[in-house]
Amino acid sequence: MTGKYLLPAILATAMLTSSCAGQSVPRSAIAPSANPSAIIAAEIAFNRLAQEKGQWTAFRETSAKDAVMFVPEVVLAQEWLKGRADPPKSVTWQPHKAFMSCDGRTGVTTGAWQRPDGSVGYFTTVWQWIEKGKRPKKAPPSYIGKGEWKWVVDHGDALTAPRAAPEMIETRVASCKGQPNAPLSAPPEGAKMKMGLSRDQSLNFTWVVMPNGARSVVVRLWNGQDFDTVIADKVAAPAP
Repeated sequence: MTGKYLLPAILATAMLTSSCAGQSVPRSAIAPSANPSAIIAAEIAFNRLAQEKGQWTAFRETSAKDAVMFVPEVVLAQEWLKGRADPPKSVTWQPHKAFMSCDGRTGVTTGAWQRPDGSVGYFTTVWQWIEKGKRPKKAPPSYIGKGEWKWVVDHGDALTAPRAAPEMIETRVASCKGQPNAPLSAPPEGAKMKMGLSRDQSLNFTWVVMPNGARSVVVRLWNGQDFDTVIADKVAAPAP
């Protein structure tokens, strides 16, 4: 929801670096268990919490320990949010699309936000299922134990006109066929970059911040043979 909670100018929220990155898991061992409605519900609950308890309180309570934000420089969310007072009225937002990894542990929502002053924009949030307690030693790759959804990246920007709300929220799940490989790329000279992967590598996301503050956020979803770019957000450098 970056942008959603903007600071005086644009506050884009953040992308997390991820805990999702990990070893490759044989695709044949993964039982499809993805449920995009779960992250849609998490996003809606996040917005509701902001209206009821306060904007920054909601961000603190729903962010992962290593989540990041852009303010506009990249910061660890929990550190930046610590002790920050809630504004009198929170920004509001609504998810328009949801994408999820084959294993159902990582998802991304994107949609529209509105600030109390009338300004509008868009957001993209990366969600990760955080398990609670110890994972059984012989648990299969498809195992999803008790836990909760936390956002690890929440980014966005202001727009001159609002995004049109869809009649129905669009959802898409990564293919469980084939064996996706994590794409490798180097950041542009002088830029900061981070890539996150779902545990099964069927979804990946990358954020890049250029030396002048311009940034991009890209989300890719496995289609069984290759990755489709499903989100490609670009944010201009902040005004001097």
